[in-house]
Amino acid sequence: MKRFEGRAAIARIVVVWLITALTLLLLSAVLSNFKVESFGWALLAAALIGILNALVWPIFIRFALPITVLTLGLGALALNGLVIVLVAEVLPGVTVGGIFDGIVVAIGLTLVNTVVTTLLAIDDDEFHYRNVVRRRQLRRSDAVRSDVPGVLFLEIDGLAHAVIQRALRDGNAPTIAGWLREGTHHLMSWETDWSSQTGACQAGLLHGDNDDMPAFRWWEKDRNAPIVTNMPRDATELERRHSNGRGLLHEDGASRANILSGDAKHSMLTMSTVLDTRRGRIGADYYAYFANPYNVTRTILLALADIAQERWFAAQQRRRDIRPRIHRDRKYAIVRAWATVVQRDLQVEAVIADLYAGRPVVYTTFLAYDEVAHHSGVERPDALATLARVDRQIGRIARAAEDGPRPYHLVVLSDHGQSQGTTFLDRYGESLEEVARGAFDGDPQLHVAHEGGDEALGYLSASLTEASHADNAAARTLARATRGRTVDGAVQLSEEVRAEQVVAADDGKVPDLSVMASGNLGLISFPRVPARVTLEWLEAHHPRLVPALRQHPGIGFLLVRSEADGAVVLGPRGINRVDRGEIEGEDPLAPFGPNAARHVKRTDSFPHCPDIVLNSTYCAETDEVAAFEELVGSHGGLGGEQSLPFAVVPDRFAMPDEPIVGAEAMHRLMRRWLVDLGHDAYR
Repeated sequence: MKRFEGRAAIARIVVVWLITALTLLLLSAVLSNFKVESFGWALLAAALIGILNALVWPIFIRFALPITVLTLGLGALALNGLVIVLVAEVLPGVTVGGIFDGIVVAIGLTLVNTVVTTLLAIDDDEFHYRNVVRRRQLRRSDAVRSDVPGVLFLEIDGLAHAVIQRALRDGNAPTIAGWLREGTHHLMSWETDWSSQTGACQAGLLHGDNDDMPAFRWWEKDRNAPIVTNMPRDATELERRHSNGRGLLHEDGASRANILSGDAKHSMLTMSTVLDTRRGRIGADYYAYFANPYNVTRTILLALADIAQERWFAAQQRRRDIRPRIHRDRKYAIVRAWATVVQRDLQVEAVIADLYAGRPVVYTTFLAYDEVAHHSGVERPDALATLARVDRQIGRIARAAEDGPRPYHLVVLSDHGQSQGTTFLDRYGESLEEVARGAFDGDPQLHVAHEGGDEALGYLSASLTEASHADNAAARTLARATRGRTVDGAVQLSEEVRAEQVVAADDGKVPDLSVMASGNLGLISFPRVPARVTLEWLEAHHPRLVPALRQHPGIGFLLVRSEADGAVVLGPRGINRVDRGEIEGEDPLAPFGPNAARHVKRTDSFPHCPDIVLNSTYCAETDEVAAFEELVGSHGGLGGEQSLPFAVVPDRFAMPDEPIVGAEAMHRLMRRWLVDLGHDAYR
C-alpha cells in the first residue's frame, strides 16, 4: 500500500511539473513581457519554481505573514511574483519584465493548474497538505499521539434534516452520502428550541446551557442596551454567562469559525474570543493557509469566480421572475465570497492542522450554505452548489484525518435549519416596526434592529479584529486603518450594528420602543419601563397594539405575560394559556408542532424575555413562513424545517433512546459520545 502511495505521489509530481511547464510556454506566447525560449527551459523553470516554493517560500512567509494577512492575501501575490522574477534571474532562457509581470505569470500558473488538476482529479492542494503540512505537524513536540479517538464536529450552518436528505438522494452531498451507503454513519434528526438560530443553538451545543437567550438579538432593560450574538463584545459576555469551564472543547480542543468557543484552548474566527489578546493565534493558526505558495492566489481566483456566479444567479432570478426573492447587490456578492471561499479555506486548513496536532475535539462551523440560502433560497441551484462544495471540503478533512497521530471520528451536524417564504414586508407592504409604530399611542423614539444577512460580514469583521490584535507592526497598522470602524475594540463593518452601539452608549437615546427581528421571530420591548410589561399594562397604556399584532395576517401568534394567567399565547382565533394548560378557541400553537407550548413556556421564563415575542405566520400547505427580515430563507422562530436540524453520526456512536429536543439535550448526547470513546474529562 505504501509503495502504491509513493508511486502515486511521484506521478502527481510529474504531472503537475509537466502542466506547469506547458503553462509557462502558453503564458510566454500570450504575454509580451514574459518569454520562455523552449520547452526545455520551461521544464527547468517549472522545476526551479517548485524548488523555490518548497525551500524559500517557508522562509519568506515567516517574515511576510503579517503583511500578507494585512493585505488580505495581496502580499502573497507579490511574493509569488518575486519567485518568478528570481527564476528569470537564474535561467538565461527565461525573461520577465518585472515584479508586476511576475505576478501576472503567477496568477496564470495558479489558474491553469487549478483548472487542469481539477479536471484530471489531481488535488494538488490536498497533496501539499498531506505531504508538507502533515510532516511539519507530526514533527511538533506538542503533537498528541493517542489511541483514544478524537472527534471532529463539522457543522453545516442552517441545513435542515429534510434538505440534507434530499441532497443525499440527489447527489449534492456525495461524501456524506457515501458514508451512509457504506454503513459507517447514520443520519438522525433533532429539534431546536424556539430560538432556532446559531447563537442560542451553539450555546446549547458547545456549553450545554442556552438559558435566557430568546433570539439572535434582544433588548436588555437592566443594561439599557441591545445584545447582539455575533458582536464580539456581546459574544464574550454571553460566553461568560453560559460557560462553566467544562464546555465541549475544554479538553485541549479547538474552536474554528464559531460564535462561542466551548471553552476551547485553541480558537480562531470565534466571536467570543477575538478580543482575547492573550491568544497568539495570528502566526500559528493562519500559517497553514499561507504556507502553500499558490493557495492564496487560488483562493482569490475562486472568490472572483464566486462573485461572478452570484451576480449571474441573481440576474437569472430576476429574468425568470423567481419568487420569493430579495435584492442582492454587489456588496453582498463580495461578502458572500468571503463566507463561501476565503473563510471556508481558512477554517479547513486550521482543522487539518488541528488533527495533525492530535487535538482531541474540534468544532467548526461552515457558514457558506446558510449565507447563500438566506439570499437565494433553501434549495435553489446556487445554494445546493455551495452545499456540494462544503461536502467536498468535508471529504478533504476526512482524508487528512486518516494520517493523524490518533484515530478520528467525524460528526457532521447542523445547528438549525431554514424555512423559506416571501418576506413580511414584501407580502404586506409594511414592516413589523411600521405595524408596531402605527398601533403605538404617541410618536415613539424607535429602536429597530434586524439581523439581515450580516453573518458573513460579522466573521469578516472578526478576522480583521484578530489580525489587528497581533503583536507586530502590520497588526498595528491594520488597527490604525480600521480605527474608524472599531467599536469596543472590535472591527464592525456593519453600519446598522455600529448605529446600535451609539444608541446603547447614550442614556439620553434610550428609545420608547424597541422592535427587533431574528428571521421570522419578532421581539418588541419598552426599554423605558424597567420590568417586563404585562398584558394588562399593554391594554391600559397601548390598547391598540396587541389587537393589531394579533389580527395581522402575517403574525401566527404572540407571547405576552398576564398578571392573572401567567404566560399567554394569543392567536387570531384563539388563546393558549400556557401556564394553566387552557385553550380557548383555536390553539394558536397547533400549526407549530407538538413541542411548541414547551418551547414557548421556557422562553417566557427567561429573565430577559422581551415584553412581546411574535412568531410569523406559517403555511403548512406551502411550508412557508414570513420573515420579518429581508431574507428568502430564514430561521429564528417556529414553523417548518428551521427547527429540525440533523446529525450524521458514526455507527459506533450510541443513538438516543428518545427524540432530542433542545440544543442542551444534544450537548449531553455529544458528551456521552466522548465519554464512550475514552475521554474521561467529560464524565
